[in-house]
Amino acid sequence: MSNDTLALAQTLIARRSLTPADDACQQILIDRLEKLGFHIEKMRFGDVDNLWARHGNTTPILCFAGHTDVVPTGPLEQWDSDPFTPTIRDGRLYGRGAADMKSSLAAFITAIEAFLAQHAHHQGSIALLITSDEEGVAIDGTAKVVETLKARGELLDYCIVGEPTCSDKLGDTIKNGRRGSLSGNLTIRGIQGHIAYPHLAKNPIHLAAPVIAELAQTEWDQGNEFFPPTSWHISNINAGTGATNVIPGALNLLFNFRFSTANTVDSLTVKVHEILDKHGLDYELQWELSGKPYLTPKAELADAMHAAITQVTAMEPQLSTSGGTSDGRFIADICPQVIEFGPRNATIHKLNEYVEVDDLEQLSRIYLLTIENLLVPASETIQENPDSFINKLKKYFNFK
Repeated sequence: MSNDTLALAQTLIARRSLTPADDACQQILIDRLEKLGFHIEKMRFGDVDNLWARHGNTTPILCFAGHTDVVPTGPLEQWDSDPFTPTIRDGRLYGRGAADMKSSLAAFITAIEAFLAQHAHHQGSIALLITSDEEGVAIDGTAKVVETLKARGELLDYCIVGEPTCSDKLGDTIKNGRRGSLSGNLTIRGIQGHIAYPHLAKNPIHLAAPVIAELAQTEWDQGNEFFPPTSWHISNINAGTGATNVIPGALNLLFNFRFSTANTVDSLTVKVHEILDKHGLDYELQWELSGKPYLTPKAELADAMHAAITQVTAMEPQLSTSGGTSDGRFIADICPQVIEFGPRNATIHKLNEYVEVDDLEQLSRIYLLTIENLLVPASETIQENPDSFINKLKKYFNFK
């Protein structure tokens, strides 16, 4: 399995799939999936290629989700090798997308191939949702596929997103949720005038100062078991004509909330407007929601992944909701249990991005065991591995 996963990862990395281009990556996956009997459905929206593939027509549905697009390389001369020529050095596979997330895609496929070779008549269904618009604006990718599936009543039971989640070693982190992202574009209007005649003008910078202080000091919530408290931060602020003797007529401020399930879009927007109105500002505020927060409880999917990771790596993974947004925020709309698990994220989006070669076999094995934990009946598990089943019983009943 390891050589096959490595070979497929190398094939995918060699494709120059700069977002939103797919550069035939999905066709490479389709060629493998068709041989397994998957029903293939290509969904192209705008300039974005998407793939929905499914094996089986019963529930539960376990979906693997990911993206073929990658971020720009940055200065080519600062790479130690061509980012689209997969290169192995010192036990590491280098190339753009090696960690984010073409190795996960390769492990998806080899794990599914190994599973179907052993369990041709498994219960439930296996699906893949692959997009080429995750690293970009994320409008015509997973979001549109989810809308399509939802409209026809095709909902999911479990979804594994192959984002790179691990910090120090493969297996140390499972992401079971993400914070939401809500941005605001605020314009505060004043009256432009000569700085020597301030009584004839109104300075929007001075008007904004106490508002900014209050917004920065506001406690939006206290977070919860899985999320830190909601944060509000300014990302950009601009005012003035460039002259030192002119009071500006307006100030523009961009800010962002990273918020947890302890809050809602409505509660945040209402509170911001209350603060702005309290200070009597003449303002305009435009909102943009990049994604709602989601949280998957510790249930069947997280337990199945945890057991697989422990069996393969002997590690005890921690549940986490850290990091930015992912396509999990869209999938959560049609799936009650969404988790993310993939390789180490130390080099994602960086120069000389890489993944440990030895991690590829383990990643594929973890995905394989997770599928088995969810889709293989207990009776079949007993017949195939009675010792393992007995050990599970001993652990459950605390026998030695």
